[in-house]
Amino acid sequence: MKLTKLEHAALILELSGEKLYIDPGSFTTALADTARTAGVVITHEHADHWTPEQLRRVVDTNPSVPVYAPAGVAAAVAAVSDIEVTVVQSGDVVEIGPFTMRFFGRHHAVIHESMPVVDNVGVLINDELYYGGDSFTVPEGVTVATLAVPAGAPWLKISEVIDYVLAVKPRRSFPTHEMLLSRAGKDLSNARIKAATEQCGGEFFPLEPGDSLNL
Repeated sequence: MKLTKLEHAALILELSGEKLYIDPGSFTTALADTARTAGVVITHEHADHWTPEQLRRVVDTNPSVPVYAPAGVAAAVAAVSDIEVTVVQSGDVVEIGPFTMRFFGRHHAVIHESMPVVDNVGVLINDELYYGGDSFTVPEGVTVATLAVPAGAPWLKISEVIDYVLAVKPRRSFPTHEMLLSRAGKDLSNARIKAATEQCGGEFFPLEPGDSLNL
């Protein structure tokens, strides 16, 4: 399975000639070459994780492509589009094409008590890659081979990121959710994620947008 990191929180997984898109949002370059997409996963409703335009770029090329997301995303999409969303929640298992997806968690991490906490699901793909969206939800009862680690956001502290990696204990990790960081900020976060991953016996890959990794 080939993983390609796009800008910010977006990922592409490719297997057996089919693609799975995760969280293409407003900080991600306009999607191109979306043919043979098996599915789309949106972890939550914030614009940096999805936009109607990004979703339309996939659906227009793949009219019957399924979109999986929590209820909050389904409501947000329905308000601006006729695109159908299949609602998923913690405990659901979905098979689509060559991809098996297991969903975990319920809520976005708290940004501030004055701001509403929206729905958020993490997803484990093919028992290999875990992506928690905007949360530190640890997928219970599974071993995570590869972890997408949030590197910078209004809702996190680097100490929480370190604790998250230490709790999951992945064999591999790479940074995501870092478009709000300067180059210096990315380097600092990468160093901390690398150290935590290696403490657990894993390997860190400092992927930049456009980089790929074979899982």
